[in-house]
Amino acid sequence: MLKSKTFVKKTRSGGVMKIVREHYLRDDIWCGSEVCTECKQESTALQRDPCMESNLCSYPHYVIPDTNVVLHQIDVLEDQVIRNVIILQTVLAEVRHRSAPIYKRLKDIVHEKEKNFYTFTNEHHRETFIEREPGESANDRNDRAIRVAAKWYSEHLKKSESDTDPLKVVLLTNDQGNKQKAEESGLLVYKCEEYIKSLIGNPELVDRLALSNDDKNDITSSKVLFPEHLPLSRIQAGLKNGTFLQGTFRASRDNYLEATVFVQGEGEESTEVLIQGLQNLNRSVYQDVVAVQLLPRDQWVAPSSVVLQDEGAAKDDNEEEGEEEKELRVSAAEAARKPTGRVVGIIKRNWRPFCGMLNASIIKESTRHLFTPADRRIPRIRIETRQADALAGQRIMVAIDGWPKHSRYPNGHFVRTLGSAGDKETEQQVLLLEHDVPHQAFSQAVLSFLPTMPWEITPEVMVNREDLRSLTVCSVDPPGCTDIDDALHCRELDNGNLEVGVHIADVSHFIRPGNAMDKEAANRGTTVYLCGKRIDMVPELLSSNLCSLRSNVERLAFSCIWEINHEAEILKTRFTKSVIKSKASLTYAEAQMRIDDTTQTDDITKNLRGLNKLAKILKKHRILKGALTLSSLEVRFHIDSETHDPIDLQTKELMETNSMVEEFMLLANISVAQKIFDEFPDCAMLRKHPAPPPSNYDILLKAAKSKAVEIHTDSAKALADSLDVARVDGFPYFNTLLRILATRCMMQAVYFCSGMDSDFHHYGLASPIYTHFTSPIRRYADIIVHRLLAVAIAADKTYPDLMDKQKQSALSNNLNYRHKMSQYAQRASVAFHTQLFFKSRGILNEEGFVLFVRKNAIIVLIPKFGLEGTVFFDSKNKAAPNVVFDEEGPSLTVEQHIFHMFDRVTVTISLDASNIQHQKIRMSLIEPVIPGVSVSAPEVEPLAKKPRLDR
Repeated sequence: MLKSKTFVKKTRSGGVMKIVREHYLRDDIWCGSEVCTECKQESTALQRDPCMESNLCSYPHYVIPDTNVVLHQIDVLEDQVIRNVIILQTVLAEVRHRSAPIYKRLKDIVHEKEKNFYTFTNEHHRETFIEREPGESANDRNDRAIRVAAKWYSEHLKKSESDTDPLKVVLLTNDQGNKQKAEESGLLVYKCEEYIKSLIGNPELVDRLALSNDDKNDITSSKVLFPEHLPLSRIQAGLKNGTFLQGTFRASRDNYLEATVFVQGEGEESTEVLIQGLQNLNRSVYQDVVAVQLLPRDQWVAPSSVVLQDEGAAKDDNEEEGEEEKELRVSAAEAARKPTGRVVGIIKRNWRPFCGMLNASIIKESTRHLFTPADRRIPRIRIETRQADALAGQRIMVAIDGWPKHSRYPNGHFVRTLGSAGDKETEQQVLLLEHDVPHQAFSQAVLSFLPTMPWEITPEVMVNREDLRSLTVCSVDPPGCTDIDDALHCRELDNGNLEVGVHIADVSHFIRPGNAMDKEAANRGTTVYLCGKRIDMVPELLSSNLCSLRSNVERLAFSCIWEINHEAEILKTRFTKSVIKSKASLTYAEAQMRIDDTTQTDDITKNLRGLNKLAKILKKHRILKGALTLSSLEVRFHIDSETHDPIDLQTKELMETNSMVEEFMLLANISVAQKIFDEFPDCAMLRKHPAPPPSNYDILLKAAKSKAVEIHTDSAKALADSLDVARVDGFPYFNTLLRILATRCMMQAVYFCSGMDSDFHHYGLASPIYTHFTSPIRRYADIIVHRLLAVAIAADKTYPDLMDKQKQSALSNNLNYRHKMSQYAQRASVAFHTQLFFKSRGILNEEGFVLFVRKNAIIVLIPKFGLEGTVFFDSKNKAAPNVVFDEEGPSLTVEQHIFHMFDRVTVTISLDASNIQHQKIRMSLIEPVIPGVSVSAPEVEPLAKKPRLDR
């Protein structure tokens, strides 16, 4: 049966277009129930005997939730207790339109066979499709469609031949009007909350209920604490006429009463608006998109240097402005004041489930408690739970439901327990969740696209491939590396020149565009390396086996091969798909030993010496062009093979072979970047590193000036040259400190689509063009670059998304986000393992250097451990010393002693575990000795004999 929808649409040119859409209605859409004898269905999802025991519904039944129940109670629907649920097409379409994250979660539930969720296509069923009536709103029409489908199911299931009680259908809605109409039409209908509370033996499900509006009002006080948020129509008008600015809300980690709103301007221009005080923050949560109104210039303030954490007992909703808000209001010089504003409305909430811990109420029988998120930028959340005793000391997840203007805190609900706080597995899960790292096991849909084993290279695969198995190829990687992306070769040609090849794993051969494995890799974006754990971007069969260029096995590769003379000048470049057989998988240390050992003269060692010699010349050429050599301390843990605790912590040593591999990877990336841009100027995926704004260098210039050293920052070359000659007599570590500080001044490098940008320059490498080609096992950007290069050399065919610059640009944005989150997760993992290391060490004394000075503290770097910590000079337990901060220096005078950046100090290091959720490394000053401030050096006991290392 064919229906048609007709409507008119205004075109951009001002004309009117009549649009007719055909809508097919069918008789062969089945109900999905095992009990049904009417439908001719091959497979079913809804069980014959649904087993949800309820005080309200003592009979077997299926559940049909309406759209708002799905949108607000998705945490309840995900629980394993909730089964045999019918999701109507009407509901699915509305959810998709209103919330992409919840739509994805709903689709995941539907695909989970054990949940017995069934999607019924009611909008195309002849007996359940309804037309919208004149004067009826779209929302009312959809509510009626849900009721009609529920009625159809009730009647349909009665026809089934069954000896037991007939199956019934229960409609769940929180809309009073919809509920009333459903009851009038004879349907079984309940509010979601009353149905969930009626389920027998599952009290914890009640905690997962999101609060309804009635509940929210019940929890809050009558006093209005915050200004009303403006409606979207007023906000849009204000944005249009310039009264308001739109930006992303970025809460402070150190001060819960302060935030900035990042406002993106035209092109690269952007501004930050400072927000101070509860009322001006106006219920914004980190990463919300908000509308702000600038305050008059005479009300602008300077960022506060006060550290304020929202800790301790819950603050009363009726509490007047506290001392903390008054502390913010310090007089500041005109120059230090920043544009200051207030939040007038929320454009888009970016709430997600948050990890943290419960602060149980001091009232014994109370069910209302405060939840403290692990991320200090998120406000505390008020939840209702009857499990407070069981949740003590546990890491849990909580979701925000809303933030009424009468409430000091947002209201939320319990989602699930993660495990005991401090437990390694639990803390690892917390950091993955908090940094939005996809870490679930690969689905069957993804794994179904893996090649069948045993896998071998067939004659068909060899078409358009060069056979390079005879070459002396080897790989050089960190110890323990199993996902080997790259291998190298170097040999002398008959004409006296050298041939150098970089061979990269051909991952794009195994991951084809658009399939489930490709979509999963694109979403993950990158492999995430934590201490002792790796979250793969692609399944392990590829990452550690079929794609990994291990020694003595044949592997598919994508090769970049140059003819180079002995002065490292490139004479010819070619690219080819290939087959290689690596002769050795070496660590950096093993490769270095071969190069240095003059008694070794085998082919692999000769290869390495040739590569190393060329790499030194290439590096010299790069530095002459202005490439920066920066520094950041990376640490390596030695892990106990039985307990998996860190038993030793060292900074990573870099060898010549690290630099050797890096030089050829850079050369390959630059060569490929030029090739794909020449072939596809509009859709090449490239990587750029923007030059930092001059203000970024202020702290570097001040630090150098304090030691009478001059640094030039007019260009990357000027910076590189001045860093090379920056020396202080008797202070060999000075140059390293300066390079560490210079690294902090840099901007983030980003992926972009060549057709969407005109500035391609990579500042740090001093290269006019750059991309990532050399790590496709662990970076999705490299897979896209491989596909572009394969099309460019006619080794593979193209596909529409590859040539679509809008889609490439959107993909680049996701990859930049995933890359940034991966870095943050890795840092958090290092921080956690550092805490574990110091937990078993007691108090240590170590030498360090002042990296930064603050108004009441110094930030100290301990080179031995690559560790940064803060020495505070205002302790709660003793009288504060006389402290004077000079911003110009910058310097900090504590009593009679003046601290400058890079001063040498000795400190104690210990773990402060008083706050189990926010454990931190605590440092106290030993030297220089300042009476009343410094502590005496504790005696450090010699360590017991080290247990065996799992290297």
